[in-house]
Amino acid sequence: MTTNQRRQEYRALFKQNVEKRLVVDKAVRAVVFACVIIAIIPLGSILVEVFKNGAAAISYEFLTATPGSIGSGEGGIGPAIQGTLIIIGLSSLIGVPIGVMSGIFLSEYGDNRLAHYIRFFNDVFMEFPSIVLGIFAFLLIVLILGHFSVWAGAFALSLIMFPIVARTTEESLKMVPMTYREAGTALGLKKWVITIRIVISAAKSGMITGILLSVSRIGGETAPLIMTILGSSTFFRSMDVPMDALPLRIWRLSLLPYDSAQLQGWGAALVLIMIILGINLGVRYYFASKKGNNIFGRLIKQGAIIKK
Repeated sequence: MTTNQRRQEYRALFKQNVEKRLVVDKAVRAVVFACVIIAIIPLGSILVEVFKNGAAAISYEFLTATPGSIGSGEGGIGPAIQGTLIIIGLSSLIGVPIGVMSGIFLSEYGDNRLAHYIRFFNDVFMEFPSIVLGIFAFLLIVLILGHFSVWAGAFALSLIMFPIVARTTEESLKMVPMTYREAGTALGLKKWVITIRIVISAAKSGMITGILLSVSRIGGETAPLIMTILGSSTFFRSMDVPMDALPLRIWRLSLLPYDSAQLQGWGAALVLIMIILGINLGVRYYFASKKGNNIFGRLIKQGAIIKK
């Protein structure tokens, strides 16, 4: 076989291989696109249903007033909105630091038996039903203190938050190339400086996504709140008394056989969706607007500081 014939044979085989790969690529793209459409359809239908049924209930009085008498159609969800913001904020103050520190330990110092046990513990905790965590907080805090409280609700929701934050933080940090750490070591930086100033900065986007996922998860939890903060018809008074929240208010309104209560329930669901959406957009915009120099620029700057 001559050289030209071999070249023609190689070209034919290459062309055939490329054509097969293009067919497979198009098929996989079609399957992925179909899966995306299938996932979006129910989500879109839920959002459309909530907006269609809840928009009519939105008003200034509805957003600021306390609940009225049962079946009257008067009053609003002001205490529930306030309680939701308080419980999400307090739960985040408890759960996010624990989750972030756990994720850092598992990623940067996790090559030992203790880390294996912590990973197993996180995986088990992520699969726990929320009502079980609510009962645990009820037994540990409510029964001991003798009353429902905001602290009990925040503790229960933080138990839901920190395994999610820990796992996403660990995976985000693991995705940072090892060369970043090696570059910091070559500049004489200590390991904790490399972790905080370089690795976390590079993984910031993934960590924020994990935190927002956990916030979205606890934003709609009802069962733990029934066992811990119970609910109320007044605005926030103290950390040691029952408090209202949107998931509790939606649940109670959905049980009432009145059209006005059903309308208010749809309106409360719409408000809850808008709050979660606002938190997500606000946090992402804040961190997007605070972007600093690139990672290697920070490496050089930090190395210069250490040398001085």
